[in-house]
Amino acid sequence: MKHTTRRELLSQGAALAGLLAAGGLLPGGALAAWNGAAFDAKSLPELMKALGAAAPVESKDVTLTAPDIAENGAVVPIALATTLPGVKRMLVLVEKNPAITSAIFEVNDAIDANFQTRVKMGQSSNVYAVAIMNDGKVLYAQKEVKVTLGGCGG
Repeated sequence: MKHTTRRELLSQGAALAGLLAAGGLLPGGALAAWNGAAFDAKSLPELMKALGAAAPVESKDVTLTAPDIAENGAVVPIALATTLPGVKRMLVLVEKNPAITSAIFEVNDAIDANFQTRVKMGQSSNVYAVAIMNDGKVLYAQKEVKVTLGGCGG
């Protein structure tokens, strides 16, 4: 009985993934596009322009959960959510980071707009949870997070 080596197994898995991708059978998340302009934006207006979105409006329908004080800026837990229908994207923004955009989540009818992640923060800053709607509206919630030990080179 011949045993399959690890190298052969990995090669077969890569070939299968290639076939699935070529046939359009991988989920959309696996084929996510990189929006370089969004991740390079230095301010909220610049980011909205890069995403082709409207001016943001504060809303109680978007929730942001973050600590008041983060002891280590390298791993700040963030949760963002909304129950509104028609959400296209959810974003996590950290105002004073070198790049304002920390995360972008693509949303559709099959995905609840409820995410948890960890972000790096170099210093105390406002953090934003942003919901971009299918109709072009942009809603957000914000919270100031104080950082005692910086995570972006601090």
